Amino acid sequence: MITLERLWTAEEVSEFLGVPVATLYQWRHHRTGPPSRKIGRHLRYVPEDVMSWVREQE
Repeated sequence: MITLERLWTAEEVSEFLGVPVATLYQWRHHRTGPPSRKIGRHLRYVPEDVMSWVREQE
């Protein structure tokens, strides 16, 4: 069975990580932050990718 999980917006990731949205965009530009994807013109994050990235920062 396939479980579809909703993608997070930059605002949701910003709130989750406690950093400004602008920081997420800077991280994306420098390829240092959590993996993100462009869906059309929208930036989205897979929640498990964000959690994996957080674990790697420890």
